Amino acid sequence: MEIIRLDHVTKDYTIGEVKTRALDRVSLSIENGEFSALVGPSGSGKTTLLQIVGCLDVPDSGAVLIEGRDVTGLNHNQRADLRKEMIGFIFQFFALVPVLSAYENVELPLLLNSTGEKERKEKVLSLLDAVGLSHRLNHRPDQLSGGEQQRVAIARALATDPLLVLADEPTANLDTDNGKQAMEIMQKLNAETGTAFIFATHDPRVVSFAGRVVHMRDGAIVDDNASHDVLETAD
Repeated sequence: MEIIRLDHVTKDYTIGEVKTRALDRVSLSIENGEFSALVGPSGSGKTTLLQIVGCLDVPDSGAVLIEGRDVTGLNHNQRADLRKEMIGFIFQFFALVPVLSAYENVELPLLLNSTGEKERKEKVLSLLDAVGLSHRLNHRPDQLSGGEQQRVAIARALATDPLLVLADEPTANLDTDNGKQAMEIMQKLNAETGTAFIFATHDPRVVSFAGRVVHMRDGAIVDDNASHDVLETAD
């Protein structure tokens, strides 16, 4: 089932007197349960594409549909509500709240959604167990390794049972072993929950896990479902 569709999406950014086309008439559909990677050199448009899909930004032209609903014209508050209900995010620098424990960081989106206490506790403990951190639930981010912080971020992204999780360079600050472990955890959760994942990445480790690879260059999609070898050589 199609959950996301972009139709001829264009996005320009202007800095001073210089206009840059970040996305150039991009059309893309994402199916439920996909585990996909967006790859391409810096400036190719992959992060902008994630921001458009995640309703963090709006296109200059074209349409974005989520479960068949055109969300292009939503105002700021409406986009925020949609993100809260339907989209999880995983960031390169983890973006955990430093004064909160691992448990509290995962619980936060559930509090924002007014989830009941019993359901919150069950969900948080289940997710921390799924990412192998049941024994670290009371530790703050500065008491966790980089790999552990990213696992907390993965659990937090899935707390509200989102339709889609977007991850921007999720392994960039992890060593090889921790990057591989993070990807294995996300792949397992993708299979178990049916939540779709889309990654923007330069990392061949991430590409090797993807069921679908979308290659971008100069704001456009230039290849879809290409082989990993072609993508790595092109980058």
